[in-house]
Amino acid sequence: MILTLTPNPSVDHTLEVDRLARGEVLRVDATRAQAGGKGVNVARALHLAGVDTRAILPVGGGGGAELTALLDDLPRLTVPIEGETRANVAVTEADGTTTKLNAPGPALSPTEADGLLAALEGELSQRPEWIVASGSLPAGAGEDFYVRVAGLAAEYGVPLALDTSGKPLEAAVRAGSLGLLKPNLEELSELTGTSPSTVGEVVAAVRELLAQGNGSALVTLGGGGAILVWPEQAWWARGPRVRTRSTVGAGDCALAGYLTPADSPVDRLRNAVAWGTAAVSLPGTTIPTPDDVRPDAVEVVTEPDPSWSLDSLAERT
Repeated sequence: MILTLTPNPSVDHTLEVDRLARGEVLRVDATRAQAGGKGVNVARALHLAGVDTRAILPVGGGGGAELTALLDDLPRLTVPIEGETRANVAVTEADGTTTKLNAPGPALSPTEADGLLAALEGELSQRPEWIVASGSLPAGAGEDFYVRVAGLAAEYGVPLALDTSGKPLEAAVRAGSLGLLKPNLEELSELTGTSPSTVGEVVAAVRELLAQGNGSALVTLGGGGAILVWPEQAWWARGPRVRTRSTVGAGDCALAGYLTPADSPVDRLRNAVAWGTAAVSLPGTTIPTPDDVRPDAVEVVTEPDPSWSLDSLAERT
């Protein structure tokens, strides 16, 4: 079983337009509301893939009621809070360009933050295979919230996959003991203070993070695929070209794909890229089903040439 923890979930509203033009009145071609938050997306993808999963998240107010309804039959543990669950808006254009407007979310009291961690500890006692902690932190949680999550995961011997950014990511990486990091290139650059432009520079930047006591990293590169880095080995993979409809949640689906049952790191990476590729071809935060995913169409290269430019990866054959 795989647990997911989403401290700042949302109701995601997606508007599809032909072209976004600031200051103009636009006709919306389609709208949808879906349960959102990075960990929620991971759990939804795993659930659709038939993987035993359980989502832990705080909910409050009318937004929390709407979010709960949108979760349908997803196995979950909701923790009541006083604040209102946030609503986010994504505007997607016909060419796949996505503009996101993310609300900050409710502030958690110290008691509510502790309650969320207590709920997590109760589930960790069941010894899941992984815990996925992801997304932004609401005010009041504290920048060390994911450090506390990592401490609980280590106490119960459960590997932690972390997907966040900024100060919370920096604090957790410094503390060590993370099983898997899942930054995109922008997050990796911010975390390391570097601007990688080649595969070798990405691998070197990641290994500095792994040297702080962390296990591995899956770096997503958009159309350039993804790089999986272990302390002594690295792999690059890219999926087939598809028409991009929305990039929202694609990284979350890639992480879910990585965590689906597989026999080797290569197979995990292939699944990750296949799930991320399928996600960008679907509208809004629509989660792919196994029928949408084509791992056999994903190219994987072991120990890719360090000199390869990141800009060239989308076109490399």
